Amino acid sequence: MNALSEKIITEKIKDFQDWTYHENAIHTSLEFKDFKDAFSVMTRIAFEAEKLSHHPDWSNVYNTLNISLSTHDAEGVTDKDFELAKMIDELVS
Repeated sequence: MNALSEKIITEKIKDFQDWTYHENAIHTSLEFKDFKDAFSVMTRIAFEAEKLSHHPDWSNVYNTLNISLSTHDAEGVTDKDFELAKMIDELVS
């Protein structure tokens, strides 16, 4: 799978309200009521990411979850990243 061009990424990211593109990845930050809710969503994302065989780079501090997506094998953003971002958005909506 090849990395998408910056032009294509910029166009695709418009469909993702809370995501940005920089540093060769797409990023979002999610805030929850508390740590338990953040961790619950992380667990749900983990199961879906495993199904896609595509895993996020993320960090969690208390009620905030920061997620970065890129495809390491392609050295950039691919359709797999947008597929996972869509799944994440659906889980948290």
